[in-house]
Parts: sequence; structure tokens; C-alpha cells
Amino acid sequence: MKNGKLSGKKLKWFRAVAFCLPLVILVFAELFLRLFNYGHNTSLFIRYPDNPDYWVINKYASERYFTDTANATKGGIEPFKVVKAKNSFRIFVLGESTTAGYPYLHNGSFHRWLQYRLMHTYPGLQFEVINVSLTAVNSYTVLDFGKQVVKYQPDAVLVYTGHNEYYGALGIGSTSHIANNRLLVKTVLALKELRLVQLINNTMSSFKPASADIDQRNNLMERMARQQEIGYQSDAYKAGIDQFKNNMDELCNFMQQQKVPVFLSTLVSNQKDLKPFISGPVKSAVSADNQFALATASYQKGNYAVAKQQYIKAKELDQLRFRAPEAMNRAIIGLAKKYSNVHLVNALEVFEQHSPHGILGSETLLEHVHPNLYGYALLSEAFYQSIRESNLIKAYAEKEMSFANLIDKMPVTKVDSLYGAYTIMMLQAGWPFNKPIPAGFKRGISMEEQLAGALSVNRISWLDAMNQLFKYSMQANDKKTALKAVEAVMLEKPQNTTYPVFAGRLSFELGDTASAVYYFKKAYELAPSFTNIQNIYLVYLKSDLPANAIPYIDMALKQNPAYAGLSNMRAMVLDIIRLKKATAQTVDKVAYGRIAANYHAIGADEAALKYN
Repeated sequence: MKNGKLSGKKLKWFRAVAFCLPLVILVFAELFLRLFNYGHNTSLFIRYPDNPDYWVINKYASERYFTDTANATKGGIEPFKVVKAKNSFRIFVLGESTTAGYPYLHNGSFHRWLQYRLMHTYPGLQFEVINVSLTAVNSYTVLDFGKQVVKYQPDAVLVYTGHNEYYGALGIGSTSHIANNRLLVKTVLALKELRLVQLINNTMSSFKPASADIDQRNNLMERMARQQEIGYQSDAYKAGIDQFKNNMDELCNFMQQQKVPVFLSTLVSNQKDLKPFISGPVKSAVSADNQFALATASYQKGNYAVAKQQYIKAKELDQLRFRAPEAMNRAIIGLAKKYSNVHLVNALEVFEQHSPHGILGSETLLEHVHPNLYGYALLSEAFYQSIRESNLIKAYAEKEMSFANLIDKMPVTKVDSLYGAYTIMMLQAGWPFNKPIPAGFKRGISMEEQLAGALSVNRISWLDAMNQLFKYSMQANDKKTALKAVEAVMLEKPQNTTYPVFAGRLSFELGDTASAVYYFKKAYELAPSFTNIQNIYLVYLKSDLPANAIPYIDMALKQNPAYAGLSNMRAMVLDIIRLKKATAQTVDKVAYGRIAANYHAIGADEAALKYN
């Protein structure tokens, strides 16, 4: 050092230290906060607290996308195994409130309809269908979640998204809007994973005046919508479409690189039975109300093709953009053509095929975008057919469950249906529908109505409602409803070993041997006990299918080789098989009597009745 000045080499070191020191301090601050568990891990999945052998969605995963975490929505609890079983087929489902199954949730969601159909069509596979959809999010969240699910060995990823591009978290017109620049938005999202940034946000929030707190009296739709008028072909309108296109293109490209099959669906919305929320000036070229009136007139005259286009135009001109523009569907179709691993799920076409004159309305939709139960069944049908056509599932379909059979057997109860109706009624009483609850409305006094009412105001949980419905149905000897309640909970809690046994017994009592066998086998997969093997071979014997019972009697003998009763049973079952073959062409009362006696001796009285 000469004349108080640093040499060139020392000056470089000083500048390097001066530059690095703040970074080192920040790193140590971040490590310190993590060491003392400050803030939240925002990863998509965490180990399930109830069973660390399973992953489950992290309740804090959504907080990064909302500028105010009071609006952050939570996902459902759908555990899946950390160690993926060899005979499992794992599907992740990405999207928004429709994809989550709003307002029914649970088994009302299309992914549960799909799971129920797949597991009965391919009983040899264990289907894990994990829905990570959230209410009030859009393509930013879907993109981010999509990039995370590939780490968990998906066999397929299903995507239904697009309606929330304007008012969902980070949407163009939402209160959680950050910027239209995708790089800036993604940088902010990455920073929000840091505990130091969470500390800064929490500190800033603590200084907010009480008047700035969220008014929870307003529904989430109203709280999220900042720019309520977005004109057709305006800059904000185009920005929403570009945001969707870019995010979904990035997702599809990423999935292609990772060799993960994607099933991407077109979007549906109410065309006929929902007036535009906000219209331009009356009788102007941008008047949504005028177009809607023209469409209704054309429909009443029977000019359905013209009416359809006018209804679509009215939806396009609606300035409150809770329904996706037609450009979103064109983008979805384009992505399916661009990427070889992206399979188009044309839900819009399926809905049109099941709507009067191909115009979507209250026959399949509850309000603006959410399907009714039949609509969710149709959405599952669209995904099912696309998966089927892809030949992605290599397992043998023993007996394909038809769509009509799915509608009949799907374990969605009257409680679920009523709960959805009550929820939508309360939603529509607020903004932007402003549709008052009918004067004099009173909930009924039936058990289903009472349970649905209590559920809609959060007085009981859904699991409590299903358990009470099961007990009531059993007391009333309504075994069909009791079975639906059991199957419903089993879909919600697939790792539970009790529900399949109940479902098997009820299925048998209702005369459905195939379902009984299916559920008893599921029980054995979950808990390979002697009792669960017994259930399998006994249901075959009681159904007069002795040859099917033999392999499971042999399995039981391996577990209990010293159990003499099993050896005697096996001998009697073989005798039944021999006598049945001998009397296949001619009736022999003596042989029939011996068959009946054998069945009685092994506890299969139901089969014995056929031969007495």
C-alpha cells in the first residue's frame, strides 16, 4: 500500500469480498431460518404424516401463487405409495376447480369416476389417480405442478385447465397479478420458496392496516377479480391467451422431453343457460347482451346452428372473463398436434353430443363452467376413451365397464348431489350471479337432506356424512345405498383394509358376485390374511363356482398346512366339481343331493339351494 491506496491485487480481493459478503450473509440467514423451521416447505408433496410410506399433497404448496396467502386454496388428501408397486398404474391430474370436482369434490370429481371405471375394467392393476388440482389457480400453477409430478413415476398426466387465466392466481386481471412478463413471474415464484423471502413477506404483512384485511364475506371469485372488465380483443384479453399458450406449450414440451404421456382436454362452459355477466353498450357491436338475446330468439325459432354461434359470440363478448375464450380450445387442439406424446381429450365434443342440438347448457353444467354430476361423468368418459384409444394400458380388460353401467354403479350418493346443489345455491346468491335463494326455501327432513345441509355449512365432515349414511341405510335395509356409501369412502381411503370387506359382503348380498370377488381380492392385496383368503374362496363357493375357489383354498393351505378342515373342504370341492361335470348334460337327483350336502357341509348354503 502506497499513499493509503490498495495495490491492484488487493483491490480485486477487496471488491470480491465486498461482493460476496452480502451473499454469504443471505445464505447463512436462509440456512438459519431453515434450521429453526421458520416458514413453509412449498414442495408439491410431503411424506404423509399418518403413514410415511405414502406421499401426499403439501397444504402449503399453493401459497407461492397467491399474493395474499389468505386466498390460497388447498388440495385434497390423496396419498400414494413412496415405493411404486409393480402392478400399479399411476396417473396425476392437473387443473383448476372443475378438475378438482367443485362443488361436489370427493367422488363427484371426474378423476374418481375415471378411477372407478378403470379399476373395475382392469382389476389386475392397482390404479393410483392423484388429483393435485386447486381452486382459483391457472396455467402457472399447472405448469409448476406438472414439472414436479414427473419425479414421482407417472404413467400418465391428465390436464384440464384454461378458465382461470384471467382471475386465477397470477391471472391477468386477478388480485394476485404480478406482471405479464413470464420470466419475472417465474423468478418471483422461485424466490418465494426461500424462507428469507417468506420472512420479509410476513413482516410486511404485519404492518398492513386492519382495513386492508380480506373481507371473508365476499366469495373467492369476487376477492380474486381485480380487473372486472376485459374487453374482447383488448390487450389484457390477448395477454391472457398468450399466457395460457406459452405456459401450456412449455408444459407439453417438458413432458415430451421426459417421455410422459399427457392427456390434454378441451374446455366446456355454459352457452345457453347463462346470461353474460358484464356486457358492452346495448345494441353496439360489442354488446354481449344483444348477442345473447339474438341467440335465444334463434333457438326458440329452431335455428339451432345459428343460435349456437350467437351464444358462443355472446360468451366471447362477456367482459367478465370467467369462461375461457374459444382461442384456448384452439390452442389445446394445436398442442395435441404439435407434440406426439400429447393426446387430445375432446371433452367439448363429448358434451355437445350429449346436449340438445349440440348447445351446452343446464343439462350438463351447474352455472358458468362447473359440470353437474352427469357432466363430470361425461368428462370422465372423454378422458377414458382417449386413454383407451392410446393403448397405454397393457393389462387385460376382463369386462369393460360401459358408460351406462358407470352411471348406475358409481358411488356418488344423494348426499353428494344435494350438497352440490346447496353449495351452488349459496355461491349464486353472491357476486357475480346475484341470484337470491328462493323465498321460503327449506331443507327437507330426509336423512340425506339433513346430512347434505350439515355438510354444506361445515358442521360435519364428508367422511362423517358417509358413515352416518351407511349406518342409516343398513338400519333401513337399503343395502344398495349402504354399498354406495362404503364404496365412496373406499375411493377416498384406498389404503384402508376394512372398507373392501364391507363392499364385498354387500355386493354379494345384492347378487353381484363379480364385484364381491373384486373387493375381497382388494382386501387380500391390502392385508394378505387367512380371513381374507377365506372370503375369496367362500364367495366363489356360495356362487356355485367351485373351480374358481380351488386356487384360493390352496393358498389358504399354504398358510395353514396343519389345518385339517381345509384339506377336507378341498376334497369336497373337488367332488362337487366332478359331480357337476357328470351331470352337465343329464339331471341326476342322487348326484344333486350329494352336491347339496357337500355345499352345506362347507358352509355354502346359498349354492346348495340350487341342488336341493
